[in-house]
Amino acid sequence: MEKAPETTNEKRPFFLRMLDYVEVIGNRLPHPATLFAGLAFLVVILSWLAHLAGTSAAHPVDGYTIHSKNLLSSEGIRWIYENILHNFLRFPPLGYVLVVMIGIGVAEGSGLFATMIRALVLGAPKRLITGAIVLAGIISHLAAEAGYVILIPLGAMIFHALGRHPMAGLAAAFVGVSGGFGASFFIGSIDPILAGISESAAQMIIPDMVVNPAVNYYFMIVSCFVVLGVGVYVTEKIVEPRLGPYHGTAERMPIVQLTDMERKGLRNAGWALLVTLILLAISVIPENGILRDPATGDVLHSPFFRGIIIGILLMFFFPGLAYGITVGTIKNDKDVAGHLSKSMSTMGSYIVLVFFAAQFVYFFNYSNLGIIFAIKGANTLQSIGLTGIPLIVGFVMLSAFINMFMGSASAKWAIMAPVFIPMLMLIDPPYHPGLTQAAFRIGDSFTNLITPMMSYFALIVTFAEKYDKRYGIGTIISTMLPYSIFLGIFWTALLVVWMLLGLPLGPDGPIHIITTP
Repeated sequence: MEKAPETTNEKRPFFLRMLDYVEVIGNRLPHPATLFAGLAFLVVILSWLAHLAGTSAAHPVDGYTIHSKNLLSSEGIRWIYENILHNFLRFPPLGYVLVVMIGIGVAEGSGLFATMIRALVLGAPKRLITGAIVLAGIISHLAAEAGYVILIPLGAMIFHALGRHPMAGLAAAFVGVSGGFGASFFIGSIDPILAGISESAAQMIIPDMVVNPAVNYYFMIVSCFVVLGVGVYVTEKIVEPRLGPYHGTAERMPIVQLTDMERKGLRNAGWALLVTLILLAISVIPENGILRDPATGDVLHSPFFRGIIIGILLMFFFPGLAYGITVGTIKNDKDVAGHLSKSMSTMGSYIVLVFFAAQFVYFFNYSNLGIIFAIKGANTLQSIGLTGIPLIVGFVMLSAFINMFMGSASAKWAIMAPVFIPMLMLIDPPYHPGLTQAAFRIGDSFTNLITPMMSYFALIVTFAEKYDKRYGIGTIISTMLPYSIFLGIFWTALLVVWMLLGLPLGPDGPIHIITTP
């Protein structure tokens, strides 16, 4: 939303004026769909120029040369023609969003969401709402991408219902879900992936070294409080005052006392959720659970977690169904289908946006420009000759910068770990791989909020447009930039203090490699 010129003599602080300029400039860009189409075309041109320049990089693991791929070559044009549809269909956010909208459609159409929000607004201390939303975003990491699809729009709805600016609620949820990606109270599916990559890199120096998935666990827990504190402070002291009162046309949810029938509906929805959770638990907790990995019995790498979006769908579908039947908003199957159709009808603009965003992301991946950029950036930082804390801080910043161009955490770490883990293991005193991994996770998190390369960025723009059609990429970046800056400063400072105190990062995760005499 563009800001009106100041009419008073009192000037806004420089930082807020800077954010205003970012928003105005960003929102003067073309429609996000057009912008992503333009970026995809730009990648095509850059791939051609990179090919002419002979741009390449040596892979840090096995040394083979990675060449840039020319999308304007005959091979590249054939690839584009054959893969435009495939790029769209395999873009992860598309499937996640459309599938989970089945459950959300029933929960929202039945009135369950509206009643839940009213109950929350009526019963929760107003001063704790912001913290509760940020905290819910951090915890949502357990549910894979569900936080993006469910919690972020819910945060906006809650703030709007309270008479606060919905964009502030969206931002509070976004910082917990995405900005706090490297913070968690629990071990998630990404931890064994990163630890496995770290272990492989570490074994280049110490062949029998083991890096366990909980190597950053202590640090991750404390990081949750950093994310929570920054999220609450920036929301209430910077973002909300800057946004001011909401003057949009989105209908505000009325906050009236719950009726007896609505309370009964909530109870029945709670029972339905409990039964659903019990059935899901039975499928995975017992050793012979049907959704465990049938070959290994593993839970973390099992059908349950690979298909977790279906479990989330059920956790919204059945409570929504139970609530609707109780209060009378669902009387037959036609009502259910009607709620689903209405929910899906709101996704048209998102589907258009995703089509072009997917082309941009996969064109970039195919060209190898992202991988080459990551390798060259890592080699540059390594060649500077930094040591100790400045090296770790520099590595955090490099990770954050590369995150602006590569979305996948595991893909980035697969490139960076073989360079930096051995390097930091060879300095004196040698740093444990867990420290390098922790530094990477910080940098890989706090720029998620401001990079269009983040897979769900297009979805966040769609959520914002619900409250004002003028909201665009500039609005999102200018709103989230303060969170990114504060998280980068305080989270990096936490790691520096951790290093100075010599605290273990997690089980079997010391700062330095312990060598035996």
